[in-house]
Amino acid sequence: MMLLLVAGLVLFLGVHSVSIFANGWRNALAARSEGLWKSGYTVASIAGFALICFGYGQARLDPVWLWVPPAFMSHLIALLMLPVFVLFAASYLPGRISAAAKHPQLVAVKLWALAHLLGNGTLADLLLFGTFLAWAVADRISLKRRTPRTVPAAPASKANDAIAIGAGLAVYVLFVVWAHKALIGVAPFG
Repeated sequence: MMLLLVAGLVLFLGVHSVSIFANGWRNALAARSEGLWKSGYTVASIAGFALICFGYGQARLDPVWLWVPPAFMSHLIALLMLPVFVLFAASYLPGRISAAAKHPQLVAVKLWALAHLLGNGTLADLLLFGTFLAWAVADRISLKRRTPRTVPAAPASKANDAIAIGAGLAVYVLFVVWAHKALIGVAPFG
């Protein structure tokens, strides 16, 4: 089932990499028919995400261990994951956090992937989190040579940082207490 995980990663990150490798083509296609481009992008993203989820879930049933993370790693992961949800929220709430991070969503993906690489030692984990980490680094580098597109966001406000911190921490707690176990099948602390 590792093939489904790889196919999902290729599809999901492939469509998310068009701007990295073929920005002119992407812009021309979107200019011709923005609705068609967005529809195709959405369908490919959902299909890729579904394949990633199913393929990763299947790969976890018969893991190929590359290393066994030390037990204390869960505390480092918890610490690294703390800003992930705040940064993700800040990408839609312009303020000092988003300005300092420049591309807060990419920073969040990098921290998420790094944390999960440190805490998981199977081949499927290396493929999933390593690929996302490599993609986020490549996307960040590519943003230095291309104009980023505007992301739909709330109006800039001094309150946005407080909202991003509050919402991010609330979602973090929700994931630690319930959602990670319910959605992924693994309790972060136990």
